[in-house]
Amino acid sequence: MNAALGMLPYAVAAWLFGAGLYGIATSQNFIHLVGCLGVCQSATYVLLLGLGYRWGSIAPIFYDHPPGTPAVDPVMQALVLTDIVVGATLTALLLVLTIQVYKRSGSLDPEQLRPMRAEGSSERANGSAPGDDGKRAAS
Repeated sequence: MNAALGMLPYAVAAWLFGAGLYGIATSQNFIHLVGCLGVCQSATYVLLLGLGYRWGSIAPIFYDHPPGTPAVDPVMQALVLTDIVVGATLTALLLVLTIQVYKRSGSLDPEQLRPMRAEGSSERANGSAPGDDGKRAAS
């Protein structure tokens, strides 16, 4: 039973990562894509906490415990907190980019944005930048 409980965090992390990866692969909306990326990142939280946990240990506060008392790894807890901050920052950045994509294209569907990529490359091939209608400033 103890071995099965020891494998539980790894199984949960693998399931979360797989569910998030499936959502990323099948997403048809950029906001859904950012949410699925958050689910993938939550798998790293579970994995790091599973790696740092020790059965029968106490919190890593040694104020009133004698030396040699087993404790969980505080480095893994610090890594999870850092991972949460990085994840929140990345999510905010991706949502801001999603808003900009919606303002410029009027759609959040990645499939509808593909023709825009082809138009932009043909305009660059003609020597004009997108939006300048071929007019260049005289120097």
